[in-house]
Amino acid sequence: MYPFGKGFSRYLPYLLLLIPMALYLIFYFGPSVMTVIYSFTDVKNVPGSSMNFVGLDNYHDLFYSGNSGERWRSILNTLIFMFVVTIVQNGVALFVAVLINQRLRGDYFYRAVFFLPVVLGVAVVALIWSMMFDPMSGPVNMLYDKLFGYKDMFFASFTHAFGYIIFVQIWMYMGYSMLIFLAGLQSVPKDLYEAGHIDGTNKWQAFRHITFPLIAPSFTVNMLLSIIGAMSTFDIILATTDGKFNTRTMAYDVYKETFRGSLEMGLPSALSVVQFLIILVFVIVAVKQTRKREVEY
Repeated sequence: MYPFGKGFSRYLPYLLLLIPMALYLIFYFGPSVMTVIYSFTDVKNVPGSSMNFVGLDNYHDLFYSGNSGERWRSILNTLIFMFVVTIVQNGVALFVAVLINQRLRGDYFYRAVFFLPVVLGVAVVALIWSMMFDPMSGPVNMLYDKLFGYKDMFFASFTHAFGYIIFVQIWMYMGYSMLIFLAGLQSVPKDLYEAGHIDGTNKWQAFRHITFPLIAPSFTVNMLLSIIGAMSTFDIILATTDGKFNTRTMAYDVYKETFRGSLEMGLPSALSVVQFLIILVFVIVAVKQTRKREVEY
């Protein structure tokens, strides 16, 4: 019954796994381990630089150095970004998926429209919304002026720039979450709805007691992707505000300290480790809570 035969051919599946395993060790696991090691050293992003063990000095400098206030602010921004994006993105995606699942005319067109921002890329999305939110001639500012007699600076506003970045993030990735929810909705057996209808359930009761428990695995996947994606987002910030106007996050700080700061690798490595631990905590809590609602059928 073994499909790969006998002798040496029995080891063929394991040999085929060597290539992806080697790629994983070289490009993922190896850099992750080196990041942890670098966080305890004073190594610089300069070829041939020395590396000395400094213990927890980098972690101390993160929170107690002269610019620790900015660091705490970036951590707070990251948490706000994660909570708002995770809740709003999944809420809107679930609502849109439920509507499209009603077999509307042109439902494939709607799927393509909502998924299109995902494939555009960060640079294109940032360019589109920079033009839409142009403070001088952007159509959104013209609309604000006509409806409310109000104009905004958008990505150049100290009070609103971060909110607009959150909006762009949700707009870009909502379609991805929608497709995952839609796949879960289409896997729910129709006879369960028929049985519920016979028992006198209305639409809300059917969604609460039938639909949502059965698509809970999709909800778990979307929650994890949203948390990890939001916590590691820096590209959309780089392309729109470049971290100005109170829009810095932990991921952006890692990028800036590594490639545009003092070229020290120890400090951004320590920040990466802290970021990973925060993500790990929220992922564990999210999985634990969402798994409680999952049912099998």
